[in-house]
Amino acid sequence: MERVRFLERRVAELEKELARYRNPKNSRNSSVPPSKDENRPKKNQSLREETDRKPGGQPGHKGHTLEMTSRPDKTENHIPSFCTCCGRDLSEVPAELSCRRQVFDLPVIRPVCTEHRSYVKSCPCGEKNRAAFPAGINAPVQYGSGVETMVGYLYARQYVPYIRMKELLGDCFGIGLSEGSIDNIIGRFARKAAPIYAMIKSAVSKSPVIGADETGAKVDGVKQWVWTYQTEEHTLLAISESRGLKAMKAHFPDGFGNAVLCHDAWRAYFSYSENLHQLCCAHLLRDLNYIVERYRSKWAESLRALFGEAILLKKNLPDADLGKNIAAMEERMDKLLGLPVHPEHEEAVTFQKRLLKYRQSLLTFLYHPKVPPDNNASERAVRNVKVKQKISGQFKSDIGAENFCVIRSVVDTLIKRSEKVLENLNHIARLQPE
Repeated sequence: MERVRFLERRVAELEKELARYRNPKNSRNSSVPPSKDENRPKKNQSLREETDRKPGGQPGHKGHTLEMTSRPDKTENHIPSFCTCCGRDLSEVPAELSCRRQVFDLPVIRPVCTEHRSYVKSCPCGEKNRAAFPAGINAPVQYGSGVETMVGYLYARQYVPYIRMKELLGDCFGIGLSEGSIDNIIGRFARKAAPIYAMIKSAVSKSPVIGADETGAKVDGVKQWVWTYQTEEHTLLAISESRGLKAMKAHFPDGFGNAVLCHDAWRAYFSYSENLHQLCCAHLLRDLNYIVERYRSKWAESLRALFGEAILLKKNLPDADLGKNIAAMEERMDKLLGLPVHPEHEEAVTFQKRLLKYRQSLLTFLYHPKVPPDNNASERAVRNVKVKQKISGQFKSDIGAENFCVIRSVVDTLIKRSEKVLENLNHIARLQPE
């Protein structure tokens, strides 16, 4: 009998393991990134439901195409000099414009060298007066703000590695920068951007809604964490060796005021018990997708539908009309979370316990107009760190990681505010480092 009981337990274990293989976790039903999906499932990974709309531009969408300009920079006239039929000379025959064609092209770009000369004038009193050089002209030979702008842009917007940046600047602009010079320029640019970074940090700390997330980043072979704290108009990135409350206290020692914190339920965020919280519904929906796929759970289907209805309610109803429906949503949520879940559905049981633990943070977005139902904006902010490291590899030093966080925070904030990135980076490059 002991042998039979052992085999029964073993069969049960193998059945559970087989169920996991039959219903693996992927980017559609969990927080697993798409790059980790086994065999990259072809099914659309989006949580959005299918619609009747066809791919491409929708009716009423304003198209964009290359159009002629009324003020071309250069004009070339092509006039016939002889008749193609009889060969007669047409040089004295007046020409009439019959057709125009325009070509938009890039000019050959070469660096412009400006020599600054300081002169001396001797006063009759005997004093020699030497003219000062303009601010920023500090060395016998140096690169200007335009070069600094391009290096900062390629580094923090396009994530170009040093060695490829060196090649690109040489091939496209005829500038022979070494990798060491590129690193020095990036450090100088980050110091110039530091006051703006401080302004972004201050704006985030005063915001009524703050989205937060964190992601791992290798720094000289050691795993550290890049944190993001972002709002509708600002993004702040900060590097830390810690993924816990220690990092958050270092970044924001005075806390987050009365802000609602949107996040993925990482325990460090709940240390701020004085703040309201909103769990990322996109994460919750992916978890529910997995439970439905693995256990065919009607409970999970109902809960998934409820979250979907709440999100649509937020999207489609004016804020003034939300109150009439919130009470019904809350009642349905309590009822669903109170239902018994099959004890053998382990992930479903764990998920239910988690939702009950954070019950007050599930539908916060229905009460506050500016609170989103998901934390996708924060995930987009930290995803840039992953893209940067996939293209360029790990950060070589702590200061290198910090420089990236400073410049990328400025770039992401400019993008959110629909500002011209390159133009504004040039304004920063013209500043003097503090």
